Amino acid sequence: GKFCESGDILVKEAQLPILNSGDLIAIPVSGAYNASMASNYNMNARPPIVSVRDGKFRLWRRRETLSDMISGDIW
Repeated sequence: GKFCESGDILVKEAQLPILNSGDLIAIPVSGAYNASMASNYNMNARPPIVSVRDGKFRLWRRRETLSDMISGDIW
C-alpha cells in the first residue's frame, strides 16, 4: 500500500468495526513505522503523536505539514 511494503503486516487477523471515511484507528506498536524510524516515504507527512487516557488526549507531536517536508529543499 501507500505506507507499507507489500509483505508488511501491522496486525494479523484484526477484528474491526465497520469504518467510515474520516474514522481513526490507533495502533499502539508499529515496529519500523513507529516515530523512531519515521520518514517521508512516498512523500507522506509524518502523523501526529497523541496519547489517550480516560477519554482525554494529549498531543505530543503535531502532524507534519508540506512546508515542514520541503523546508530543507533548495529551490
